[in-house]
Amino acid sequence: GPRQYVAGFACRPLTPAGTGRTGVGKRLLDIAVSGVLLLAAAPVLATCALVLRTVEGPGVIFRQERVGKDGRLFTLLKFRTHRPADPQEAATRWSVADEHRMSAFCRFLRGTSLDELPQLWNVLRGDMSLVGPRPERPFFVTQFSQTYPDYAHRHRMPTGITGLAQIHGLRGDTSIEDRCRFDNAYIDSWSFWQDLCILLRTLGCLVRRTGS
Repeated sequence: GPRQYVAGFACRPLTPAGTGRTGVGKRLLDIAVSGVLLLAAAPVLATCALVLRTVEGPGVIFRQERVGKDGRLFTLLKFRTHRPADPQEAATRWSVADEHRMSAFCRFLRGTSLDELPQLWNVLRGDMSLVGPRPERPFFVTQFSQTYPDYAHRHRMPTGITGLAQIHGLRGDTSIEDRCRFDNAYIDSWSFWQDLCILLRTLGCLVRRTGS
């Protein structure tokens, strides 16, 4: 089919799935893949937790409130790679991680995205999906929704660990407007196969990043 352009990137529009099948198919994929990955990655999770506990001390899991589907709040899990001065700083400062003050192991976790592995538990619980718009903190959801009219539309579908925006390089300190366009384009053209393609491309990115 013809290509469309979102924020300067070429995207091929996909046929939307029916509303009912969207929820069921997506959830079944999430349960199957996150369950298998949690079992397969158990040794990696345990090793990361043990090394992090040794290097950084107690409290290896970082918990933070994020906004999910339909604006519902949930607690997102990550390996703790930084310690903000206080909870207010963590909730309202865009980036609280100082790479120069991080230990080498914490930089490794962030650089390889291994710090995101605990979110597989969020997926299995149903807090979020494998693929979808990245969940944001309530403070910034309020700010971005006021600045970008379509930002709130991102919450029509469960948030995800990876997404269309992320595989096009829009992660971290990148344009919120561009990410918003990609997120809404993903939702408007959702299909089961699109999720599989995004997961495979994410895996490829992770392998290249870990091997570099």
